[in-house]
Amino acid sequence: GIHSFARLLGTISFSLGIVNLLPVPVLDGGQIVFYAIEGIRGRPLSLALRERVQMIGVLALAALMLMVTVMDVNRWLGG
Repeated sequence: GIHSFARLLGTISFSLGIVNLLPVPVLDGGQIVFYAIEGIRGRPLSLALRERVQMIGVLALAALMLMVTVMDVNRWLGG
């Protein structure tokens, strides 16, 4: 019923919030890490370094999504 549906939506929302706080540069957790590093150093990181780290984060997330998709398709086709 509606209670189960609302609980499912709440669980998905909570899970996405936790994943968003992971210290991956593209996600909010990564931004928190950047701000913490800048606070400790007392000056901002160079733009080139931030761009490189962001690019690595995007590639890592894309690779993770591809891996999960391939594993799901293999599981679906395999049984």
